[in-house]
Amino acid sequence: RLGLERADTAEKALAVIIDLLEKYGQGGNCMESHMAFTYHNSFLIADRKEAWVLETSGKYWAAEKVEGGVRNISNQLSITTRIDREHPELKEYAKSKGWWDGEKEFDFAATYSYVNTARMTTSRGRYCEGYKLLNKHKGSITSEIMMEILRDKESGINMEGGFMTTGSMVSVLPQQPNLPCIHFFTGTPDPAR
Repeated sequence: RLGLERADTAEKALAVIIDLLEKYGQGGNCMESHMAFTYHNSFLIADRKEAWVLETSGKYWAAEKVEGGVRNISNQLSITTRIDREHPELKEYAKSKGWWDGEKEFDFAATYSYVNTARMTTSRGRYCEGYKLLNKHKGSITSEIMMEILRDKESGINMEGGFMTTGSMVSVLPQQPNLPCIHFFTGTPDPAR
């Protein structure tokens, strides 16, 4: 929200979020209940001309510029070896913890998460299923197709139960500056409604 408020491009919003993360960190429950369950955050940041994925682990972060095709995020780290920007101490901290030997190629998701990144895009899960649905429509994604994807319960994208999807958003960002941007938001917690 503060990235949107304080920046007029995706790259500037990326800088705002990184600055706030480094100053204040992150934390807190991911639910309003007293359950002590927290996780770190991933962000898709886009404007008319470019898009970025920012993923965090504590105060450490990695960012990947989206160069084309489709890209998604979910409740796991997905930036692997292609890192366009990073926390200045990202690799040194990983070495100090024994997570990375400094010899092999650095993989952010493999180093900073508990997920086996080799199976990440092949195992059933929200990230994998979202990736498959986006690739199925690659090159012809419309706002209606994106809404269908966000309503999909079988994939787990539209979650039910204890952890429920609380909102979804589809944005149309034409590259031509004379055309308006259009944003669709769900009015209920379940995007299928």
